[in-house]
Amino acid sequence: MHFITTLLVITFFSLTCSAQNAGDWEEAFRQWIDADETGNASLEDAYDALSERATNPINLNQTSREELEQLPFLTALQVEELIAYINRYGVVRSIGELQMVTSLDAACRKLLKHFVYVGEPKRKDNRLRIDSVFLHGNHQILMTGKIPLYTRKGFRDGYIGSRYQHTFRYQTTYHERVKLGITGAKDAGEPFFKDKNRWGYDHYSYYLQIRDVGCLDNLCIGTYRVQQGMGLVMNGGFFLGKRSTLQSLGRSTATLRPHSSRSTEGYLQGVGATIRLHRHWQLTAFASYRPLDATLNKDSTARTLYYTNYHRTETEISKKNNTHETDLGGSIGWRKGSLYAHANLLYTHLDRRLMPQKENTPYRRYAAEGQDFTNMSMDYGYTNSRLSFSGETALNKEGALATIHQISLKPCHSLSLMLLHRYYDKRYTALRSKSFSEGSNIQNEHGAYLGIIWQPIPKWTVNWYADYAHFPWKRYQVSLPSDAFDTMFLTQASLNDKWRLEGRYRLHIRQKDNAEKTMLLNRIEQQARLRLSYESTDGLSLHTQLDGIDVSYKTHDKGFMVSEYVRYAWQRLQFSTSFAYFHTDNYESRLYLYEHALLYSFSSLMLYGKGIRYAAMARAELGRHLLLIGKVGVTNYFDRSKIGSDLQAINHSSMTDIDVQIRWKF
Repeated sequence: MHFITTLLVITFFSLTCSAQNAGDWEEAFRQWIDADETGNASLEDAYDALSERATNPINLNQTSREELEQLPFLTALQVEELIAYINRYGVVRSIGELQMVTSLDAACRKLLKHFVYVGEPKRKDNRLRIDSVFLHGNHQILMTGKIPLYTRKGFRDGYIGSRYQHTFRYQTTYHERVKLGITGAKDAGEPFFKDKNRWGYDHYSYYLQIRDVGCLDNLCIGTYRVQQGMGLVMNGGFFLGKRSTLQSLGRSTATLRPHSSRSTEGYLQGVGATIRLHRHWQLTAFASYRPLDATLNKDSTARTLYYTNYHRTETEISKKNNTHETDLGGSIGWRKGSLYAHANLLYTHLDRRLMPQKENTPYRRYAAEGQDFTNMSMDYGYTNSRLSFSGETALNKEGALATIHQISLKPCHSLSLMLLHRYYDKRYTALRSKSFSEGSNIQNEHGAYLGIIWQPIPKWTVNWYADYAHFPWKRYQVSLPSDAFDTMFLTQASLNDKWRLEGRYRLHIRQKDNAEKTMLLNRIEQQARLRLSYESTDGLSLHTQLDGIDVSYKTHDKGFMVSEYVRYAWQRLQFSTSFAYFHTDNYESRLYLYEHALLYSFSSLMLYGKGIRYAAMARAELGRHLLLIGKVGVTNYFDRSKIGSDLQAINHSSMTDIDVQIRWKF
């Protein structure tokens, strides 16, 4: 029945809708991420920020290094060469001039053009009036809802709220200088205007950003994110997988940006400001006080800090906001020409002592513990159009060391080399650190990475990396010192102006305990992907993809998936549909499917077992002010009559969701 219903929906939309190219950047962005090693929260936050930037693109004739560094897919070398080109020629007259920036390959130029434009420089006015912001600003209201056509066990007995998920978002922007907004989010099963959510939504993000007023470069009030150095002390930036993370490492500035997404991880709540002290000196300072969720011990200390943001049951609600965190910190930086250096400091205080369970869990011996945490670091670097060097060295209050260094070299226009080394002491702890690593924490790791990007011919790009890591102390499910090795080969070729071919192979080896925990076994995972894409000038896009996986550990598991994506665009209408057939042995051989989603949302589905996934999405712009989007998605399993477990269980072999979204701009 679900299959017939969806076919009717697809047929109806295909007769009435097509689309403009507003979503083209999503397909290009997909090539930069690794969904299988990235949490949906990080992907959604990155997608949210890029969706915002696509709506408000950067004027190349009135931009700065700091502004271009907000684009996570640009390397430090590419940013430096772009700035050098703009400074040398003064005015960029067309997007086509990007071909003169040799470090930008075809794929990067294709992605970049969705976030920049060429316009006349505007005269800056340091005066700001509140009435101008509200009378002449660009306002936007966005309403999003998800309707499940199935019932989970928790909705019959366990969950407090309704099955519907919905989000409200309001934002106003005034040129590039003021941004004001609020986002409210409720997940399925969470109460709405009752219990601990008597103010409506389960989570709110609210923010005000003011930029470029006298010596005040940036002011953020409300919820915001902070990026310091390479992330050893504080990282509120993006983590999009091992390959793409190297793009954004080595940036030269401490940055503040509003937190506008529904994600509850990594943001601060309070005030932060960046002040220009001198032509070469800059100061960033911030203060934050925010609630956290925690599992408590019997003595009311905190055992574990949670960032899942689920508050559906009495147990989950009892953890909501039962702990509070205070963060005070800042960064003072110097930059002259191609050289820069920053000193960073972060002090964190929890109103409950953090006491993780360490008995009978030796891998937690060096886990963060206490009530007060202090981290400090120096980050530094040098960048020109051929060479980029960056590094950060950090200490915690116990004197444990973490350090990371990266060097990028471009010996010729067709070849780029990247070498990265990191050492994270097992005693180093930082609650808000996030940087390049094989493990889940910036702790207990020593490794080296080598990456190569080569263009043997103009329309053919080859990417390869190899990463080795050693873990001196025990880890989860690893009772001895262990090693890991990760390598990936990716080739992308433009066959002509319409056809594009992509092939990828990845080998990932990690050591884990045997059944008796007496020795280590290699968990060997191999993944392969072949993708053929077609994009025509009349609005038709086709993408055919084949994925395969082979995992050897205690058993030998394998699987494959075949997927197809079709999109057609015409004027202000858009229609897209996708289909995937997956066949894997079990959860160990799971595969990930990227699927186009609504605005400010990112969809990466984890699929395992045997079944099909199909979806249809339509988008219509009614005039200049109103946008309507609808999506229907169905997952149908052939190997089970029950989906999920516990309160998430569905007593059926298929599940259907309807997503709707309305945006009004005024």
